[in-house]
Amino acid sequence: VQLQASGGGLVQAGGSLRLSCVDSRRTFNNNGVGWFRQAPGKEREFVASISWNGQSTDYTDSVKGRFIISRDNAKNTVYLQMNSLEPEDTGVYYCASARGAWATSNRGAYIYWGRGTLVTVSS
Repeated sequence: VQLQASGGGLVQAGGSLRLSCVDSRRTFNNNGVGWFRQAPGKEREFVASISWNGQSTDYTDSVKGRFIISRDNAKNTVYLQMNSLEPEDTGVYYCASARGAWATSNRGAYIYWGRGTLVTVSS
């Protein structure tokens, strides 16, 4: 598994961004995938996850109703649509592939991590 996250950038509060996570080796289609973020000076935290078939998702409370995780296994890609962005959403966003097939917020369940993409939300 080799993951690459992209789609970050600078956006004003209230705006939207869509992040993409591509598995260049085309091996994560049977695995759960998660998005995590790390703000300056803070621990990396769970944002959202999706099961291998896209039928199960999980979100941290602060993004529920604003973010949507989805996947297109034909394109070996997982997306994170981020709407109504807030300055508190600022951070480096990482995608990760889980050991198992299901959506999980457990950071220890993720074994492959991509390089992050920076999201900056200005007020």
